[in-house]
Amino acid sequence: MTDRNESIEVLSVDLLDELRPVVLQLQELARSLNTDIGWHYLLDLTWIIKHLQPKPGQRILDAGAGTGIMQWFLAQEGVEVLSVDRRGRENLDLHYQLSFPVIGLRKQDLSSKISAVRAQLRQPATALIKVKQQLWNLVTFIRNLLPRPISGKVYIYNQNLKTLDDIEDDSQDAVVSVSALEHNAPDELGEVVAELLRVLKPGGKFLATLGAGRDEDWFHELSGGWNYSEASLREIFELDEGVPSNYEQYDELFTDLQDCAELRENLASFYFLSENNGMPWGKWDPKYIPVGVCKVKK
Repeated sequence: MTDRNESIEVLSVDLLDELRPVVLQLQELARSLNTDIGWHYLLDLTWIIKHLQPKPGQRILDAGAGTGIMQWFLAQEGVEVLSVDRRGRENLDLHYQLSFPVIGLRKQDLSSKISAVRAQLRQPATALIKVKQQLWNLVTFIRNLLPRPISGKVYIYNQNLKTLDDIEDDSQDAVVSVSALEHNAPDELGEVVAELLRVLKPGGKFLATLGAGRDEDWFHELSGGWNYSEASLREIFELDEGVPSNYEQYDELFTDLQDCAELRENLASFYFLSENNGMPWGKWDPKYIPVGVCKVKK
């Protein structure tokens, strides 16, 4: 039987207006953390938040989290976040650790704040950049001395998504993944999805965004991610034919994305630094559109 909450949805730029308060909240959070938001990530984030509706005290796993903004947004909402990524984040930048309660799930997952400072100072950078970063850390530290709403916690877990050995079955209220699963090999993605569903509570939502392939799967070299057809997503996430999809609107939605002035005019600064990214040299030229998948564990 099809769950009415399940869906496959190529993301519309209308999300930016529909969820404007959330967009503004995400942008303010990014500024406070001195970080940038990827060119389509406001769509991914708002779509997930719309369907997730996080509540204080929930336990939510962020799959492929890196240092991305979703985990910090959820912590700000009072959620206990399990932040999983195969990349090591033992020396997580100090400004994240000063802004939120951040804990290593295991001893080896997160070094002390002092170690983070030492690691930061060892990074190859000009003296000016180092001074700027240290000043930012000082400002963050002072700001965090002021009264603020109670936030949740972020537990760092450096681990491959296929082997979440330290996480119990049926232990997470929800699982989210922001444009991360497409960086797994297609022949391994089903195994990743199965493992993430294992730790999700029955009735819980698995909300993931990936790249959408109009008629077939294809690999975008510069972003290092796969774009999946509707048929492939149904197979990977085990969604039956009754689960609604809007892939028939792909062309219209992609044109709207290409014409979106708000996203075009607010490209993150890192895109302008090289050609090895999803928007080489900061030239607005989208090659794909994100798609959201909502799977409910039976």
